[in-house]
Amino acid sequence: MATPDEEVALLEDYVSDSVDHRGFPAGKLSTGGWRSAWYIIGVEVGERFAYFGIASNLITYLTGPLGQSTATAAVNVNTWSGTASMLPVLGAFIADAYLGRYHTIVVASLIYILGLGLLTLSAFLILIRISEQRNDTVKSFFWVNILFFCSLYMVAIGQGGHKPCVQAFGADQFDTRDSKERISRGSFFNWWFMTLSAGITLSFLVVVYVQDNVSWALGFGIPCLFMVMALALFLLGRKTYRYPRGNHKEKKNAFARIGRVFVSAYKNRKLNLSDSSLSQGLLEDGSSHKRKGWLEFLAKALISGEGGAEPCNTKDVEDAMALVRLIPIWITSVISTIPYAQYSTFFTKQGVTVDRKILPGLEIPPASFQSIIGVSILISVPTYERVFLPLARMITKKPFGITMLQRIGAGMVLSSFNMVVAALVEMKRLETAKEYGLVDRPDATVPMSIWWFVPQYLLLGMIDVFSLVGTQEFFYDQVPTELRSIGLALSLSAMGLSSFLSGFLITVIDWITGKDGGDSWFNTNMNRAHVDYFYWLLAAFTAIGFLAFLFFSRLYVYRRVDQV
Repeated sequence: MATPDEEVALLEDYVSDSVDHRGFPAGKLSTGGWRSAWYIIGVEVGERFAYFGIASNLITYLTGPLGQSTATAAVNVNTWSGTASMLPVLGAFIADAYLGRYHTIVVASLIYILGLGLLTLSAFLILIRISEQRNDTVKSFFWVNILFFCSLYMVAIGQGGHKPCVQAFGADQFDTRDSKERISRGSFFNWWFMTLSAGITLSFLVVVYVQDNVSWALGFGIPCLFMVMALALFLLGRKTYRYPRGNHKEKKNAFARIGRVFVSAYKNRKLNLSDSSLSQGLLEDGSSHKRKGWLEFLAKALISGEGGAEPCNTKDVEDAMALVRLIPIWITSVISTIPYAQYSTFFTKQGVTVDRKILPGLEIPPASFQSIIGVSILISVPTYERVFLPLARMITKKPFGITMLQRIGAGMVLSSFNMVVAALVEMKRLETAKEYGLVDRPDATVPMSIWWFVPQYLLLGMIDVFSLVGTQEFFYDQVPTELRSIGLALSLSAMGLSSFLSGFLITVIDWITGKDGGDSWFNTNMNRAHVDYFYWLLAAFTAIGFLAFLFFSRLYVYRRVDQV
């Protein structure tokens, strides 16, 4: 019979909440860690290459072969990207409640590949129609356009299942109860983002060039091929992964458990909290009196209801409270990420109008300039890991240097500043167009180098490293263990909702400023448009969002490690 010490040693060789591909307890040496993480990182590199191969130059395709106006195309891009960023909530729900992350990734990848294949087919058909009906407009190709948009949203559905699960599955390869692996998991989010940025950068340079100079059909076909390769790589690492065990002992899944807390709290809304000593202890544990006002409602779920209804247990109520605490942070994140939707729309359209020669005889496609974001990330992540964090640890005396909320806040400040920079650059472009008499010549090249746009693209990379990565780690870390896919989906949905808000703002502002024959801020003639006004407005929105974030983050109580 094993002694207690031997039992402890035996337990330490395995990850308590994970199994291997055979369903046996996952060994620390034989599964997980960086070996498995790199397989998953490689998968995400391929997926991001495919996604941005479509997203980065979509506005050019809509305003070119499909013949849409700038404002309409921008709204369509924002709507699609918003949908693609909101669907991960549904994908994460399916993964956490039914299929599990691994099987959701496989199914989503197959949908993804089918969507990319149909997208390639639609582009091929549109090119054939254009060559056969040179005097007709693309708008008449009704059924081909239907195929294009259906396949485009099929890609969004595939991305919705793939995106939250892959990153959560990668983070699952590190044991949070092991101090070394917990620190490695924090680094995982940084290196994850840096590595996939290499795939995104390659997509900006290669796929966009093919789309603009060779063929749109081939430009959509290459991402499809990369997605097939990504799925093959993911399946190749199957035997090395750690699979979350889940709480099979409980009759109800996490959604049912937490949902019951809200139902019970509502039924007990008229009861007094003094009836339960547990509820008082829960509110006082790590919470200030300021928080009692909006958390005490959920604490009523700990009280036995009328008719002897069984109360919820403390863990379920704590999980529900953890989700409620995230709501103000999520809302302020939505507001502060509205500027992020502009780089693939108006930044690209501005680039079309200026001198794009980067070397004698070499002209860069405007969408390819987004590769500077990836370059900025490739520089910023090692700098953050090797320079910023060690200095922060020396100053704060904390193992992680700065808190996750501090990291997100720094990204918000950079986001507001970036909109100021973008507004100033656009003012310079408009002044140059006016100076050279090009205001009514939208097809003429404004004698201003595209290098003027470098600072705002570099800042976007820095914003990603602070705000985007920080948000993903925060929502993954602060939700109940069983809902970590949902946690990452929440961070993605913030960006998705911000894209919808951006599209809504564009529609309203375009209508207000363009009525009665006026020049819309988003005039198809970019030399008569005033995108700079829009950037100033977004800078103000982001600043207000940051102030609200600052208020709520000061009230936030981090989830305890032993709860995670």
